[in-house]
Amino acid sequence: MTQTILKLFTAFIHGRTPGQVVVQYTDHCNATCPQCGMRRGSGAPRSVLGIDQAKAVIDAAAERGASAISFTGGEPLLFLDDIVELIRHAGKAGIRYIRTGTNGFMLTDSGSDFTGRVTAIARRLADTPLKNFWISVDSADPATHEAMRGFPGLIRGIEKALPIFHEHGIYPSANLGINRNMGKHPLAPGFAENDCKEAFAQFYRFVISLGFTIANACYPMSAGGNESLDAVYAATSADDIVSFTPQEKITLFSSLLATIPQFRGSLRVFTPRCSLHALVRQLSGERQSSYPCRGGLDYFFIDAKDGNAYPCGYRGGDNLGSLRNVPLAQGHNGPACRECEWECFRDPSEMLGPVLELFGAPLSLIRRGFGDPEYFRLWLEDVRYYMACGFFDGRSAPNFSRCKPL
Repeated sequence: MTQTILKLFTAFIHGRTPGQVVVQYTDHCNATCPQCGMRRGSGAPRSVLGIDQAKAVIDAAAERGASAISFTGGEPLLFLDDIVELIRHAGKAGIRYIRTGTNGFMLTDSGSDFTGRVTAIARRLADTPLKNFWISVDSADPATHEAMRGFPGLIRGIEKALPIFHEHGIYPSANLGINRNMGKHPLAPGFAENDCKEAFAQFYRFVISLGFTIANACYPMSAGGNESLDAVYAATSADDIVSFTPQEKITLFSSLLATIPQFRGSLRVFTPRCSLHALVRQLSGERQSSYPCRGGLDYFFIDAKDGNAYPCGYRGGDNLGSLRNVPLAQGHNGPACRECEWECFRDPSEMLGPVLELFGAPLSLIRRGFGDPEYFRLWLEDVRYYMACGFFDGRSAPNFSRCKPL
């Protein structure tokens, strides 16, 4: 523990945060999600990074001190053997927070040996240093979710599978895809804030009823943002289901901000409220109110097609080449990017922004605190909550008595 604290202190002194790398192992997918450009039948060319190239990325990430690595897709578990091997390799390399997930295709409630099939998956994952395992959920209405994914029987399968995972010491996270169908009734154009709040509440209540103990909100990956950034991660979509006007986005994020406290005592809600607060202010025209993203400095996306590093999945025009050759950041010496609303890198950037300012520009931190005291109230609340939840350790059962809001 002392060594970990010393490493963190040294990183902050040099203007760095604990690094993370998102490795897109494949863009193959067998689901039909309208909100994703990698869906089955999209006609997109398909790639697999390959085990050797992925291991080289892991080694490079470990050498630069990355604390977290995620193996994503497409659908990662189409290559379950490879993913298990890579998780073990990352653990041996010293990376502490290792994550992967699924669209749930292996969990559909079909076939005569459902329990045996899911138990085999749970055992294999439990025998690795995997820290978090996510399962995507798109709607509080089972029929809608299954129609979007193209997997009949999936919700019943997830409900039956979660206790099996729990028995093996894995507590999957519900990856909640924010879209117009997330509630029991679609959000119509120009939806009211109360309708949006109720849709989020239905979403959270639904995953709690299925047996999830952790949830994270996946912000809409609309292709209608800043096209000049040329997203390299093909999860973007132009479908109406994830296309929102600027005002609708403000309503979405402010509604989520208001809804989360209701559920923090019964579900480990990963989404930081301080980040939502900053995002609402940014979308309302106060652009400099949010902390710039650390993508390309401490956080990187690895593309399955070429194995190269990018600042994130959005900035496809910034090909950084091999991760091994990317220099370590010294302070915020890259572009101050605020060009998307994707949570993957912007949420940790918001959570760690005040810490970086404390070490590098304390007067700026004080000015920011006086200018937006609500942000810092939320930030302190988020920090306390993250610590109480064990930083969302998906290998530990929840202690909701500690996680309840103050």
